[in-house]
This record gives sequence, C-alpha cells and structure tokens, in this order.
Amino acid sequence: MKTSQQGLDLLIAREGKRNDAYLDSVGVWTIGVGHTGPEVHAGLHWTDDQVADALRADLDRFEAAVNTATAALTQHQFDALVSFAFNVGVGAFTSSTLLKNINAKLFDEAETQFDRWHIPPEITRRRNGEREQFKGTHYVAQYP
Repeated sequence: MKTSQQGLDLLIAREGKRNDAYLDSVGVWTIGVGHTGPEVHAGLHWTDDQVADALRADLDRFEAAVNTATAALTQHQFDALVSFAFNVGVGAFTSSTLLKNINAKLFDEAETQFDRWHIPPEITRRRNGEREQFKGTHYVAQYP
C-alpha cells in the first residue's frame, strides 16, 4: 500500500513543514517534514521541491516497514500506522505491542495502544489523532 493523499496531508499537518533547518524538541537537526540525517545542519535551506523529494524518500521507508510488518489493512489504518512509525521510528513500531495486537487482529486492543505512546505529553493530541484515524472515526491531525 501507499499513503493516501488524505494520509499525507494529515502527516504534514502533524509534522509541520519547514524549509530551514531547526533543532527539534530533543535537539536533533530537522528540516522539511520531519526529515533528519547527517546532511541536516544549522543554516541549511531547502526549496519546496527538495522538501517534497525528501518526504517521498522518507515515506517510502516507513510505508515499506508498515507493509512488511502487517497483514491486510484498510487505507485509514495504513495511513495512521505510517504516521505513527514516521514519528516513533521503524524499530519502535516493529517491536510495539500495537503492532502485535494488529497482527493478532485485536483491533480494539491495538487502538488503546496509541495511548501508551503519549510521550512526551506534548505528543498526546497527535497520538490521539492517529488513534482516531486508525479507528476510522475522525480524520484530523490532532484530536483532543
């Protein structure tokens, strides 16, 4: 599967888009839509095309991780999991109880697992948005 346009729009709204490098909340140089890497440094500026190219490359990695780790999903479930993995990383996603519950088809239990990822507390509304997106009830970047 690939991320839908709606999923992409929600991911960008959650991550934000910045053409100039900045230090994220944990002190990692970041640019574009949550892009990190050795090429990102103070003073770096990217065009919109560079941001889009990096996002596509980053998404490919997270989409592959979700596709490899899960069985059949609905589009909204897939999009929510790509957003989640994009934020927590492939390793955390693939070792999560959230994923274990999904693969056991324990979707109600999986939905509650999003609440275990309210770390740091500032991420709570994003995680709630991903949970609601996964459930298919609300399609908003952040949810109360």
